[in-house]
Amino acid sequence: MEVFYYLVFGAMAAVVAALELSKTNKDRINTSSSFNSFKNNYLVVFSIMMAGDWLQGPYVYYLYSTYGYGKRDIGQLFIAGFGSSMLFGTIVGSLADKQGRKRACVTYCITYILSCITKHSPQYRVLMVGRILGGIATSLLNSAFESWLIAEHNKRNFDQQWLSLTFSKAVFLGNGLVAILSGLFGNLLVDTFSLGPVAPFDAAACFLAIGMAIILATWSENFGDPSDSKDLLTQFKVATIAIASDEKIALLGAIQSLFEASMYTFVFLWTPALSPNDEEIPHGFVFATFMLASMLGSSLAARLMSRSSLRVENYMQIVFLVSAASLLLPITTSVLVTPSKVKDEGLSLTSSIQLLGFCVFEACVGIFWPSMMKMRSQYIPEEARSTIMNFFRVPLNIFVCIVLYNVDAFPITIMFGMCSIFLFVASILQRRLMVISEKAKAGDWSPMKERNSEVDPLNL
Repeated sequence: MEVFYYLVFGAMAAVVAALELSKTNKDRINTSSSFNSFKNNYLVVFSIMMAGDWLQGPYVYYLYSTYGYGKRDIGQLFIAGFGSSMLFGTIVGSLADKQGRKRACVTYCITYILSCITKHSPQYRVLMVGRILGGIATSLLNSAFESWLIAEHNKRNFDQQWLSLTFSKAVFLGNGLVAILSGLFGNLLVDTFSLGPVAPFDAAACFLAIGMAIILATWSENFGDPSDSKDLLTQFKVATIAIASDEKIALLGAIQSLFEASMYTFVFLWTPALSPNDEEIPHGFVFATFMLASMLGSSLAARLMSRSSLRVENYMQIVFLVSAASLLLPITTSVLVTPSKVKDEGLSLTSSIQLLGFCVFEACVGIFWPSMMKMRSQYIPEEARSTIMNFFRVPLNIFVCIVLYNVDAFPITIMFGMCSIFLFVASILQRRLMVISEKAKAGDWSPMKERNSEVDPLNL
């Protein structure tokens, strides 16, 4: 394998270790023992849930291909998953607000376990059912757990700043360390032990069952709006009115959709970008490098959010601009360096530059997740939190379905350019969100200042 891969991986690992070990008291948030117990319980459960998800990811396409299905059939299966997340996931997410977030988390476990079981069948219809179940589970993973955490955190009257600590640690562990370990464990099952491509799905089901047992034993239930007067359509209406009447929520949803659309498109594009002539690249090692970059980003986010004087709305503008620039690299290199039509023996200069740029983008992803979680906790109303969060994913799922259906219709540079434009627009919208939130904050402060002046003896 190319020495360059080892150098990039080693550099990322060194920077992440340095960031974590060099934290000072300014970078740490003083918390209570009861909060630490609560946080650690959530992190254990969330990490197990993410292990159940990450174990499956690298082997879905491979499993379908071993069953003899071609690119078109596999593409339709993936479209079914995203379509299911858009349609059924939104309904299930709304039920989480009404029926309980703990129940929704347990439903996630059961649904995903059933999806894993379907992978044992080579029949296309059974696999399609599995993808539909997987789409529903993905929606719950991206809404129910965060909604439960925020509600429970507030119910226990913990400091709001402590919430950012849980968010950053959840991303550092769940989207970083666990992803790397899951990839290595899956590789061990499939290649070293030769258990076949279904083995990671069986292991994922076991992890999900363990996580479900911990949830049932240790979590309490919380709701958005448990009143019987609101049916599902009413819940949808409440969420729609909240988005339409509050520009901050609408902006937040647009920003999330634009960034995640770029992120999911990048997942499909990075392999052909690094191997334009079907060069052999170590996919697992590159994936692990990307996850290290994401860990680096989440570590930076933890430092940024620990400073009460620095607002998330401010620095996220820069993050979106940097991520937009990083995804422009494939276009820039194709203009400056004539693309080769010959298969290279090793990693070309163009691919090396792009790999570094992609690591920068993944670091931005690592900053994005805990920062977005923080903003959602501030702006989205509790009574319809899961519903609104799943509404945010509707345009994302539509876009990804369109990309999957037309993945061969556009040159790769056009796709990267589109993602870069999305991220630039996200930066503009983030700027607007910052201005509005600052005005709202100033508006809340003025009446308080007037009231204080009224009772100030010096003004009498």
